[in-house]
Amino acid sequence: MAYSYYPGCTQEVSTKAYDLSTRTVASALGLELVEIEDWNCCGSSPSYSLREVETYALNARNLALAEKQLPGGEVLTICNGCFGIMDKTNRRLAEDPELRTEVEEALATAGLEYRGTLTVRHLLDVLVKDLGREAIEQKVTRPLEGLKVAPYLGCAFSRPSGIDDMEFPTALDDLLSWAGAEVVEYPLKAACCGGVLMMGDNQQVALKLVRSLLAEAVRRGASCLATACPLCHLNVEAYQGQVNRLFGTRFSIPVLFFTQLLGVSMGLGKKELGLGEELVPAKTLLAPFMA
Repeated sequence: MAYSYYPGCTQEVSTKAYDLSTRTVASALGLELVEIEDWNCCGSSPSYSLREVETYALNARNLALAEKQLPGGEVLTICNGCFGIMDKTNRRLAEDPELRTEVEEALATAGLEYRGTLTVRHLLDVLVKDLGREAIEQKVTRPLEGLKVAPYLGCAFSRPSGIDDMEFPTALDDLLSWAGAEVVEYPLKAACCGGVLMMGDNQQVALKLVRSLLAEAVRRGASCLATACPLCHLNVEAYQGQVNRLFGTRFSIPVLFFTQLLGVSMGLGKKELGLGEELVPAKTLLAPFMA
């Protein structure tokens, strides 16, 4: 199965492990990822409020490039934000003739056109719905037995796409359980991490949200959190120290991408999965499952 692959900007800088583990796991599962040539930034969610048409045009350019490579195929993303923006762009272009005309004019200046033949997918959705339980479990050689994982999807995975229940999504729970992990009941799985508030004047709001996420994981007995979004991963992992200083807590919870945990259960190597660079070390936690 071949998919046009859109890595997204952060996977080239702060969350390289997500991209690396994605490519490794996809290959092991027989998925061919064809990276979109000369792809550009999606603009991120806040760009809509400043330059709406330009944001749609940015994403239409990526779709047009993907369509040239794999006409009528599917674009696979691993970032919740990128997925949401690209999926919304795809749907709006199909529904809004006026917007489509504006975007077509912008694409034409670069010698491109988008005919609307693609579907935008998130990797997690592909693994759960296209491959399914049997195909995943057949690849699991080192089940994560006894590893208590809190599945944290963040607020943008199923909103507004509707690919999973908006309040209580189950895709990540399912995948982790197929990998042999003990998935803890985690009611905040679709709660917000604060997003880009962490980078502005309202950082304390975001830190309070992250504290809630970490506290609930601890309360539920989780040994780690599994994420499917690079921004959620960054906020929940990198700011644990600031949360501890601000609220007098002592959180030190490993945060891993779901692709890394799936890869571990499949017997894939540490280097191939980008393990060892965590800000909160996971070496001891994962040692029982690594060769």
